[in-house]
Amino acid sequence: MSIPQSGGGIIEDRSQLTEYLSSGCKPKDDWRIGTEHEKFGYCKDNLLPIPYEGTRSVLAVLEGLRDGHGWAPVEEGGKLIGLEKNGANVSLEPGGQLELSGAPLCTIHETCDEVNAHLKDVKDIADKVGVGFIGLGAAPVWTHEQMPLMPKGRYKLMDSYMGTVGTMGTSMMRRTCTVQVNLDFGSEADMVQKLRVALALQPVATALFANSPFFEGKPNGHKSWRSRIWRDLDDSRTGTLPFVFDDGFGFEQYVDYALDVPMYFVYRNGQYNNALGQSFRDFLRGELPAMPGEKPTLSDWADHLTTCFPEARIKKYMEMRGADGGPWRRLCALPALWTGLMYDQNSLDAAWDLAKGWDLETREALRVAASVDGLQADTHGVKMMDLAREVVALSDAGLKARAKEGAGGLIPDETHFLNTLKESLDSGKTPADELLDQYNGDWDGDLSRIYAEYSY
Repeated sequence: MSIPQSGGGIIEDRSQLTEYLSSGCKPKDDWRIGTEHEKFGYCKDNLLPIPYEGTRSVLAVLEGLRDGHGWAPVEEGGKLIGLEKNGANVSLEPGGQLELSGAPLCTIHETCDEVNAHLKDVKDIADKVGVGFIGLGAAPVWTHEQMPLMPKGRYKLMDSYMGTVGTMGTSMMRRTCTVQVNLDFGSEADMVQKLRVALALQPVATALFANSPFFEGKPNGHKSWRSRIWRDLDDSRTGTLPFVFDDGFGFEQYVDYALDVPMYFVYRNGQYNNALGQSFRDFLRGELPAMPGEKPTLSDWADHLTTCFPEARIKKYMEMRGADGGPWRRLCALPALWTGLMYDQNSLDAAWDLAKGWDLETREALRVAASVDGLQADTHGVKMMDLAREVVALSDAGLKARAKEGAGGLIPDETHFLNTLKESLDSGKTPADELLDQYNGDWDGDLSRIYAEYSY
């Protein structure tokens, strides 16, 4: 979840909303890669989720990173709820999941170095306080009641609202983790093509990174239960955005969509003011019940954009949001996959050629099938395994064309970050399949084995 935005004066004209998005357009030389990933923390002695406070807690980990690894504190209401350093931040998801939001970097080599350094530092602190961290798309055993709600005003409001608009919102907040990548666009036309490819091919990422076959202590019938949760959360702010594929789509149409997403809050003076279900359109007119007579700032608009949760979304950059959290190697594979597709025009054009003939029914069916069957999905004439092979090959070609060297020139490009995906394609098994094999084999149904064998 995002931290409060800052900067920007009163919105005097609706055109400023569109200009805010379009101001993200950058020349290709300035395109960057930002990797985000979440992970579950647990107490090593009892395998229960870590609370916010205490000897073994999220707070103890944050304080250890602050005091031992040079991170600056971020507080809310006198509580330590995040950290900042070198353009990156560490934040808390609603159920205590620890998230790294990486700095915008030039290459996958750099973003993977950042991920590796972060996980090493987290493990250093976690080992000292008796906790562990594991990368999965959904909490495998814990119930809703066992997951603490972090002391952030945004989460308190969201938690009370989620049950009124869907059946799985609180499960998303407390019991899911993801890995995502944030990428740039060069123009409105570039944004349109990239967002269409991102939304159409997001099921491929869901399938390749499927890593949540367990929930509340048993198999759940899905390879990505995280993806299943997102399908029944809040229809007004989730999904695959069919209007993006309409002729004439651009920044203005995305603004229309975001304006129709019900609000959660207005952030003022360190406080989240309840605006649940209210309209940003009313806010523009100075008629928001939560803030009578007050008009929004660009910071309010930036905050509101963070409450839109489609499978891919735009702010001043684009976020790919369809993958489960997972093992160490896959944290670098996700940004590699999308960078190869999005940052080479030939690969981007070829990726759009794969998907441009699909109708809405096909796109939605692929999303569902990827969640249930992963790489074995087969629907509407599309075999996921074949599609995933084509997508990974296009990404590989795009990364080769980028030719971004690593290790002082010893590594010629970024393609090796796709190796774990190629291994899945060769074996036909995603992390979810491997977990199920273990559960039905050596573990003999003992899901507690997952912590020792799959933690960072």
